[in-house]
Amino acid sequence: MDAIRRHALLLTLLGSLVISLAMGLRHGFGLFLEPMSSDLGWGRGVFAFALAVQNLAWGLAQPFAGALADRFGAARAIVAGGTLYALGLAFMSLSESALGMTLSAGLLIGLGLSGTTFSVVLGAVGRAVAPEKRSLAMGIVSAAGSFGQFAMLPGTLGLLEWLGWSSALLVMGAIAALMLPLGACLRDRPKPATGGDISLRAALDEATGHRGFWLLCLGFFVCGFQVVFIGVHLPGYLFDNGIAVHVGSTVLALVGLFNIVGTYTAGWLGGSYSKPRLLTWLYLTRGVVITLFLVVPLSPISAYVFGIAIGLLWLSTVPLTNGIVAAVFGVRHLSMLGGIVFLFHQVGSFMGVWLGGYLYDLTGDYAVVWKLTVMLAVVAAVLHWFIDEAPIHRPAPEEAKA
Repeated sequence: MDAIRRHALLLTLLGSLVISLAMGLRHGFGLFLEPMSSDLGWGRGVFAFALAVQNLAWGLAQPFAGALADRFGAARAIVAGGTLYALGLAFMSLSESALGMTLSAGLLIGLGLSGTTFSVVLGAVGRAVAPEKRSLAMGIVSAAGSFGQFAMLPGTLGLLEWLGWSSALLVMGAIAALMLPLGACLRDRPKPATGGDISLRAALDEATGHRGFWLLCLGFFVCGFQVVFIGVHLPGYLFDNGIAVHVGSTVLALVGLFNIVGTYTAGWLGGSYSKPRLLTWLYLTRGVVITLFLVVPLSPISAYVFGIAIGLLWLSTVPLTNGIVAAVFGVRHLSMLGGIVFLFHQVGSFMGVWLGGYLYDLTGDYAVVWKLTVMLAVVAAVLHWFIDEAPIHRPAPEEAKA
């Protein structure tokens, strides 16, 4: 038993470090929007479209990366993803055209993220820890991603100011390469298939026939729309309203800092209270926070308060959402099923970041997209209210034969 606990602790630690790097590097991409767009003569739509492709590629690849991790373990998925991530950052630093930006920042980094982030790592953790501690463990790993966002953002800004955007991206690529040795050491132990396990095809049929699974997918679409729009476009929104650039970076750092508290707390609460009900209140609170940010006169102080408040709600959805998947369908195919739910998150991310850039170039401001984020918060709250997290009933082998 002690060996099992030590293995679970080591896996949680290594997974936390991988997610810290992957999410920390990604969290700073919004800082490159203005300098790259200005230097290369792009509208903001070019940069926004590349990051929209990144989120879509991440989502489309996630079920396959999850299935690979479920079958062979998370180490292979992380090493492959980390390699693509580092290459994407290196090629992004050399991009001088919209196509180059889309292929590097969009396709390569998107594929890299699918192998180095939540669905793969949380699936491994979910299999390693006891069911009663699963939600808390997922909260800890998700909080580590939040810590990476907080800790690495000042460094990203420092590199940008010191070296310029191209060299800063090269250094970030070298940092991304650290995920390779960390991932290689993350040896989770997927259980071999037994007579009591359902096949991958059966797991897919089971999930797609479950109403709550689709409600969870649609709710996670809203999460992606909100957080990626805010993460990429908030610095530009503040800059357009006369707020200094360093305020925008500080706000994103506050999001990462308070996200640590939010994700850990959400994971802890999810072990004792209804996860769908917690998600309902979380989305409603997000809508209120965004509304207050828009109606209160904008200033550095109001921006900092917004960063703190939205940070508490930022990735709190992740341990709760993955916890529902594990509770309803079990952990045998958790990375793959979690990857499908995450695909909807990334479709939402695509829409949020792309619409932000497209409508900005079209209208000159972000007003329409801000209103959409509030409306979608209400929709997500309603969707989660009708999710039942009771485990799905599977006939025992003897029952199936009877």
